[in-house]
Amino acid sequence: MSGPNPDPYEDKITGLEPGGGVPPGETPPGESSTAGPQGHDEGGPRRGSQVVWMAIIGVFVLLSMLYFIGYIVGFFD
Repeated sequence: MSGPNPDPYEDKITGLEPGGGVPPGETPPGESSTAGPQGHDEGGPRRGSQVVWMAIIGVFVLLSMLYFIGYIVGFFD
């Protein structure tokens, strides 16, 4: 079963040969024309500061868990 073409502008695209082929020179080059690094390195936070923040968060979570466990057991009545 053949239906109508869903893209009405397909026949009006420039550069297409009959059958949908593209002639040489109509497509961009396969490789990038820029070489070497672009811009700058982003870097990021130092490893030490990441460890410090993870330790602070871990201590906070541990103290919160101990508080709630103590509340459930009955230490804070």
